[in-house]
Amino acid sequence: MLRLHVVSVHIPGATGFGPSVHLSVCFRGTSRRTRVVPEERSPTWNEELVWSLDECPLSPTDTLSLRLQHWDHPLPRGDLGGTTVSLDQLVANPSLPMACRDVLLLDHWDKPTGCTITFRCYYTPCGKAGNATVTPQGWVALLGALETLQSSGRAPVERKEDFQVRVRIIQARQLQGNDIRPVVKVLIGKRHFRTRSQTGNNPYFNEVFCQNFHETPEQLVAQPIRIQVLRSQNLCTKAVIGTFELDIGTVYSAPGRTLSWQWLSLQHPQHHDSHSRGYLQVSLAVRRAGERVQEQEVPSGDEDVKSNLLRPPPCATTLQIRVYCAQDLPQVEPARPCLGVRRGSGKVAVRVSFAGRTLPPICEEIQLDLLRGSCRSKVLGTATIHLSQIYQDPEELQGGTPGFLPCFGPAFLPLYGPRPDCARDLGVDYRGRVLLEICTSEGTPDERQRDIVAPVDVERAQQQLPPRCQWGLCGVFYSATMVPEGPDLLGFELGIGHDSSATPLSPPVFDGNLYHHLPWHGDKPVVAVTSSWEDNCRRWDTLNLLRTLCRRLERNTAELRRCRGDTAKDVGVKLLWELEQDCKQALAQLEAQPTPLTALDEQLRNSRRLLLRHLWNVAKEAPVKAEKYDWDTLVSGAERWLRRVAALAVEPQAGVPNLVLWLLQGQRRVGCAHVPVTDVTFSPIGPDACGRLCGKMQTIFLGSGTVRAQVRVRLWLCRVCDSGALPQLLEGSLQFHTETYENQTRLLGKWGPWKLLGRPPFSDGMGREGLPPGKIQPPKGWRWEGPWNVELQPREMLDTGSVVCEMLQELNGNQIQRSCSNGTTSDTDPGAVSEDEPWQSECFWPRPFRPKPPGSVLGGALCRRRRWHRGLVLAQPTAVAPLFLLQGVPDTEDTPKEDNPAVALLEPWGSQPSLEQPLPFILCTFPCPSRFQLRCYLFRALDLTPGISKTSIATAAHVSIMDRSQRSRVVRGVLDPLWEQTLLLHPVLLFGNPQGVREDPPAVVVEVFDQAGEGAGVFLGRCVCTPEVWLDLGHREPPWLQPHPLRGPWGPAGDLVAAFELLLEPEDGTLAVLTPPPLRKDVLGIPLGIRPRLQRVALEVLAWGLRGLRGAVREPRLELQWEDQTLSTPVIKDFASNPNFPTTTFLLTLALPEEEQLVPPIRLRVWDRGNRKLEVLVGQGCVRGLGQYRCRTPGLEQPPHQEQPPGPGDTGTGSYTVVSMPDEPLSLLAIFSLWKGLCSHLLTRAWARIAQILLSCLGKKGNGDKDMEEEEEEVDWWSKFYTALEDKGEIPWGTNRDRLKIYGCELEAVPEFQGLQDFCQTFPLHKPGGPPMPGQDPEPVGEFKGLFCIYPLPEEPRVPPSPQHFQQLPPSKPQDCLVRVYIVRAFDLSPCDVTGLSDPYVRVSLGKRTLGQRDQYVPNTLEPVFGRMFEMTATIPLEKDLKVTLLDRDRLPPDQEIGSTSIDLENRLLSNHRAHCGLPTLHHTAGPAAWRDQLCPSRTLELVAVTRGLPTPEFSPDGLAVTFNHRTFLLRHFESGPPTFRHPGPPRERLALHVLNLCPFVPEHLETRSLYNSAQPGLEQGKLQMWVDIFPSNLGPPGPPVNIDPRKAERYELRCVVWNVRDTDLGDTNLLGQRMSDIYVTGWLDGLPEQRQHTDIHYRSQDGHGAFNWRFLFPFEFLAAEKLCVIGRREHVWSLDKTVLKVPPKLILQVWDNDKFKADDLLGVLELDLTKLPYPALTPRLCRGMPWEHRSVPWPWCRTPALAPSSINLFRMRRARGWWPCTMQEDGAQRLSGKLELSLELLTAEEAEERPVGKGREEPNNYPTLPVPRRSKSSFLWLQSPLRLLRYGIRWRYCGWAGLALVAVLLLFLMHIFFPSSMTVKMVDQLRVLHPAGAEHPKMEHPPGRGAMPA
Repeated sequence: MLRLHVVSVHIPGATGFGPSVHLSVCFRGTSRRTRVVPEERSPTWNEELVWSLDECPLSPTDTLSLRLQHWDHPLPRGDLGGTTVSLDQLVANPSLPMACRDVLLLDHWDKPTGCTITFRCYYTPCGKAGNATVTPQGWVALLGALETLQSSGRAPVERKEDFQVRVRIIQARQLQGNDIRPVVKVLIGKRHFRTRSQTGNNPYFNEVFCQNFHETPEQLVAQPIRIQVLRSQNLCTKAVIGTFELDIGTVYSAPGRTLSWQWLSLQHPQHHDSHSRGYLQVSLAVRRAGERVQEQEVPSGDEDVKSNLLRPPPCATTLQIRVYCAQDLPQVEPARPCLGVRRGSGKVAVRVSFAGRTLPPICEEIQLDLLRGSCRSKVLGTATIHLSQIYQDPEELQGGTPGFLPCFGPAFLPLYGPRPDCARDLGVDYRGRVLLEICTSEGTPDERQRDIVAPVDVERAQQQLPPRCQWGLCGVFYSATMVPEGPDLLGFELGIGHDSSATPLSPPVFDGNLYHHLPWHGDKPVVAVTSSWEDNCRRWDTLNLLRTLCRRLERNTAELRRCRGDTAKDVGVKLLWELEQDCKQALAQLEAQPTPLTALDEQLRNSRRLLLRHLWNVAKEAPVKAEKYDWDTLVSGAERWLRRVAALAVEPQAGVPNLVLWLLQGQRRVGCAHVPVTDVTFSPIGPDACGRLCGKMQTIFLGSGTVRAQVRVRLWLCRVCDSGALPQLLEGSLQFHTETYENQTRLLGKWGPWKLLGRPPFSDGMGREGLPPGKIQPPKGWRWEGPWNVELQPREMLDTGSVVCEMLQELNGNQIQRSCSNGTTSDTDPGAVSEDEPWQSECFWPRPFRPKPPGSVLGGALCRRRRWHRGLVLAQPTAVAPLFLLQGVPDTEDTPKEDNPAVALLEPWGSQPSLEQPLPFILCTFPCPSRFQLRCYLFRALDLTPGISKTSIATAAHVSIMDRSQRSRVVRGVLDPLWEQTLLLHPVLLFGNPQGVREDPPAVVVEVFDQAGEGAGVFLGRCVCTPEVWLDLGHREPPWLQPHPLRGPWGPAGDLVAAFELLLEPEDGTLAVLTPPPLRKDVLGIPLGIRPRLQRVALEVLAWGLRGLRGAVREPRLELQWEDQTLSTPVIKDFASNPNFPTTTFLLTLALPEEEQLVPPIRLRVWDRGNRKLEVLVGQGCVRGLGQYRCRTPGLEQPPHQEQPPGPGDTGTGSYTVVSMPDEPLSLLAIFSLWKGLCSHLLTRAWARIAQILLSCLGKKGNGDKDMEEEEEEVDWWSKFYTALEDKGEIPWGTNRDRLKIYGCELEAVPEFQGLQDFCQTFPLHKPGGPPMPGQDPEPVGEFKGLFCIYPLPEEPRVPPSPQHFQQLPPSKPQDCLVRVYIVRAFDLSPCDVTGLSDPYVRVSLGKRTLGQRDQYVPNTLEPVFGRMFEMTATIPLEKDLKVTLLDRDRLPPDQEIGSTSIDLENRLLSNHRAHCGLPTLHHTAGPAAWRDQLCPSRTLELVAVTRGLPTPEFSPDGLAVTFNHRTFLLRHFESGPPTFRHPGPPRERLALHVLNLCPFVPEHLETRSLYNSAQPGLEQGKLQMWVDIFPSNLGPPGPPVNIDPRKAERYELRCVVWNVRDTDLGDTNLLGQRMSDIYVTGWLDGLPEQRQHTDIHYRSQDGHGAFNWRFLFPFEFLAAEKLCVIGRREHVWSLDKTVLKVPPKLILQVWDNDKFKADDLLGVLELDLTKLPYPALTPRLCRGMPWEHRSVPWPWCRTPALAPSSINLFRMRRARGWWPCTMQEDGAQRLSGKLELSLELLTAEEAEERPVGKGREEPNNYPTLPVPRRSKSSFLWLQSPLRLLRYGIRWRYCGWAGLALVAVLLLFLMHIFFPSSMTVKMVDQLRVLHPAGAEHPKMEHPPGRGAMPA
């Protein structure tokens, strides 16, 4: 498991008001994201991201890619930088966390962005067992059953947590349907909610629904959220307008776990691919206990729907899992044995669980459970498939590498579960495997979730499996140390699947100090197992080649990152050359593979080939020979290549289970460990295709509880046909033996094989009856080597007191051979051996062999035995390794035997197995060991946690390596013991090649005990360390002291600061020349080169007081311990009246290491004497992270040259700071002047008129804003509040407006205010005793208020200086203060009533006084506006904790608590940020914003100068200038002219206030505090906006309180006159077939349907026109600041209080066709928002667009048109008249269905009373006077009025032009008849015009004279 703890980042350019940021981290292609936090300079997360490593442990090639970005901005615009961090440090020493501080982030061009990040990485290797800690590089550490389950395919059981899912339905738009009353139905999990019904196609709801969950995150993300919009008046199936479905996981994975103000595209419930049926705006959030809820900003203005649309997935995907068969299931006995019933697996079933609904999924695990039993309730085994291994996202692969959908198999999946013959907490074992297949198809799944697999698919799956072959597993056990003690024999069983083999059992041997080991010496036991599995060599070879490529690439990248200059070039060339060779080798392997068997094989093969070819081309064509090659670019490129290769280096289809290693103690299994198969596989292709641990030494920890073992073993797994080279790879020689034991019992003083007493003559090692030597036959293909030998008395059975000395003497003489050749030989008869041969005594009654020391029973032993053994050799050489040819006894094939030899060893006493041939055992013999010396440099332990109620302990450290261990000296009295001792462990005998020891050194285990009592002591913690191995002492470098985390019984138990080195002892004795450690106080000290450098430091302590001590505490005192020095404060005489110390400042000087990580914490203890003489320990605490308290040496500071305002960091030492003038006013004036200059320049151009319009608009706008600003300023406090909400707190300098800062968090959480603990911090005190249980917090008993300051002292000794940092301290006596608590409003409250609402009211508690009444509640709301002020007196610090509680009023008390928050008033009063009363922007002498502080601004500025040690400010006589902190400020710098606001203060006070606002003081503010409930701790229940003013009584009376009474809604009256209707639809047909309608108009305000009004009816309109002249009157209440109408009504008859609803002011008008015998037909709808009223058209012809469409006007000098004003605010314009379009829903779209001419007038209640009017045309008919409309007299009764038929029956509009044309033609015809001559003359005249005189005509000669005719 890899855990990344993200601490914080630093963004230098952050303003605090920008978009939110989050961190995205990618590891092995899997991305994780932190929650979204506001953009600040130093945002803090303290969030942990976790990756499950499964069977792929961390390798040096792994990296973490971190990228900081804005969550709502697309890349690359929202990118703030990223970095890639190598994890090789974690691999090298996984026991230590990798801490990275201020890591620089780079952009896409590898340029620094200025942002930095701080984080820590923790690595927990997969497959742990027991409580041991992480092991070093190359080890397989197994530490606990929980991790064992996870590594074996079973997800850990996570603790259930509290969650709350909130769904807020805001509004809808463009809903399908006409005249609908929509209602929204919400399903959260299994609970349904329903909104109120609204009217129209664009309803406004604003309702919140909450559902609490107590589940694991995996269970939560699978819960659904279904949102339906229905028609409330219809109950049929067609009532559904649209639906939207998603799971909670979509919201849970969103930034900040929130989807705010998102628009949902509603789909048809049956046709999801159809067009949208409307849009619904919602806010979805998931609250998790312990996580802070981020405040979501309300979007300003009318937001675009499409830009913020949350669409459903474009296509649905179906995940299909086919389960074919199961193999190797565990056999069970029948419940009722009867004749013919045999053992079987019983009825089993497979359960599949998957929590993902999207791709990429939220929960990426598919879990399979194998169930057994009649109810299928017993889980036999569990397996997990990670979708990240069978599915690849192209975005994660990058570089154009294609991704693929989830697919798997057909392949076997191993199952793991607990064994029935061992404890469940020991680990899991192989329980069988399942053949399954996973495929993904696009499309909607059918309703069937389970079906039978077709026989064709079963046959196909069998054919796609790889062929089976024989596999051989070999394990050579080098050592077993730290094994459990006891009389039972110990051994190890190694198995794969159900095939296993065990080592010979041996008794543990004491090492002379504390631990036990198995005495294997030079003969190492070897285990060989053969089994049959699928041939997955091609898959494993490719996987290991890719992993080798990753390891080399990561190693070279890390080396290149550290190199510079010419060395970087050599390393870069090496990196590219090795990358090219590795890609070439892997590509050759991929090309040589046959056709892939499965779809996943084909997808992985294609992706790998594309990626490797790309990397091969890049490495081959890289211009490395260029002189100016950018090697930094190569580093970033290599890191990207590494991420892409690591994402494809997976192989989930192996189907072979893990290797399982068991620790056997007698007949019990007491420890378990798992090793992944792919790590130990052998390949004949080459070493690069082998597993990373194949044939390498690895250290495995296994065990549970107090039972554990440390095993060093080499493992191989290969095909039997490829095992011929295995004996040559071993460092020793293999020996094969067969053994049997001869047993004798003493009866009547004579020894003999008395079988009557229960002992067989011959038995095996466990005491079961066996064959005599003469009847034992060699296996088939083997022959005997030599005769039977009797082994002499084993060396391990000697007395434990002398075993160490004798063993050392023999080892030094290199006499480490078994006594095989020293015994007496015999061919067949054991009776020929004399009685003098050695025997081994054993206990009498137990059947399993249990050795008994001689002399323990009076009269000697009653039973004894001796061992016979004989060697075996192969009869003929073979190509297969001999150790894989020992399975079974072929000569006795008719004898039944167990398949599992290890299980036969563990059969119970009652069974009677048949005699069978004994199994041979294998030994690996080494000639002589290598001698090493371990040097342990123990410096100290930090932050130990004793397990009992102790303040000090006596600590000792036990160091163990192999079979050697030593103990350090005992340090008493401290929890941070300082040993400063070197332990020499010599000799450490290691068998094998010393170079292998350097690559895989043995582990050093250090255990810390409390040695206060007798015996081994109380275990405190343990750590596993890796020593540095030096084979050549000439190149030795001293090691560095490093902290190693200790792991105790209850979790983390502190740190051990130590260093370890393992030195090879050469034969020439060079080790003796090495300088020995110095001798100090009878112990070996730490050499100077290793011992940390110390420096003299001073610790100044500000001990202010004690708070909240529990119990009857009367006279407490504080004891502070740091290093070896102790400081005690004076006793507080009367704690009840004054909890502060009489003396507050203290000084300590001591020597400490320069490294911060080696400095011990400060210990705090509080003692109380009380009525007894003996002091009692009341509480204790610990102060860690002392780096934050380091400061400069007093008297050595230099005045800073940077310009900054004076802040709380100035401690009054005489230093000064420089205050910079604000540049904002100057910049604004410059921009304004630039704009005026631009407009003046335009006046000289062609567009002078346009420039004049711009100038006039600018002036009008400025004057209008100014007038409105002054008017709004003088109203009340709420003016500032709503202005701050709109401006987001960003009001520029120079504006004559009071600024109110609204913080979205508590005031203590604002970064620039340092938690309001800049004067003194609060340190919690806990109950004395040991650490709490896991998952529990220590019990608090009080608090200590104080502060520390650490600074270095000069090295030369001198008199310690007096305290200089803590000066100008306020009086420590209690102060009487007046406290004013202003409660403004609350929002996002959790509902407490059944209706989904609450009746909240406020209760304020301070000390023993409580204010707030039950009857002052706000009914039926989750967003109450209180507007209340509570005033009370208090004595601080006796009454310092202010508690504000919100309760839900019920009819009968007690009332339910909604949530509460607490405020420490003492911190606010003492803070240098002046948090007791916020500073306003402007100084008012009267009015709503009058100065309310006790001191005027000038007096406050003088007090600031005194407390900071600055010169007193000097004001000019006129108050227009002041000199403060060596800088002169002028009033004109802050005010451009005379004050324009009302009631301004004098210039002196205004200037002083401006200077104070430059300092980092708390401004006039409103803080947002989170509410929490004790019933659901850590889960936020809502937010409360408030502020607190504190006024000490010694400073005088305060100013008047601020009036924050809630604003009452203003009464308005909307007068709407419907004049005309045009172009409406004609819904009826008369007798002549003509279309017509009887038109009338209805209207009402949204939310007030009871005010519905309608006009009279315009009958028989045949052209769609209608005239009404009808007036609607709508009175309503409106909140101008919120732009919402306030509606109060009782929801039900039994409701006691009205529910106040706030809806937008929207006028709804509908045009209807009146029918007498059927329902009226709707002709059109018009919805007008009065605050965003569309501009009306002047004529019906111009009224063409929809209300939401914007019209554009051409811009004269620009090519792009400019948008005209889209809407107007009727509350400002007050009147509007024109034409607006009506619409209708048709075929899923809206069309224009008519036009309405309206005049809208908005009046206040007073104006309406002054100008009364009547409804319709009733009296008084004024303002304006509405005449009776002129309507047409058309009627279908044409028989009574035949002449009207000519007028109204004929459509003159269409015949008009035709009639005019006919009249014109008739007129020409008449003129031609009656005036023909004139027509001819006119024609002749025209010809003359065309042919004037003098021109020749082609067909006519000139006439001879005028009037003459041609001849």
